[in-house]
Amino acid sequence: MDLVGLLIWLALGAIAGFIAGQIMKGGGFGILGNIIVGIIGSFLGGFLFNSLGMSAGGGYLGSIITAVIGAVVLLFIVGLVKKAK
Repeated sequence: MDLVGLLIWLALGAIAGFIAGQIMKGGGFGILGNIIVGIIGSFLGGFLFNSLGMSAGGGYLGSIITAVIGAVVLLFIVGLVKKAK
């Protein structure tokens, strides 16, 4: 992956993490937190979509949708674990 690809990947992760933070908690997690949540969410979303035989479409928009859905699921699970403690 070249530098431009890496920067795009990080930017998409930050956008997805921010949107998921707005949906689930009403606020973001800072730039680094948003990137981490968005990147993990993109992997989780990709896994979930592939497991269900679904697709959110191609291109950057499809990637953001997949990452946001995965990040929302991730934040939901983290919220359940925090409540269980």
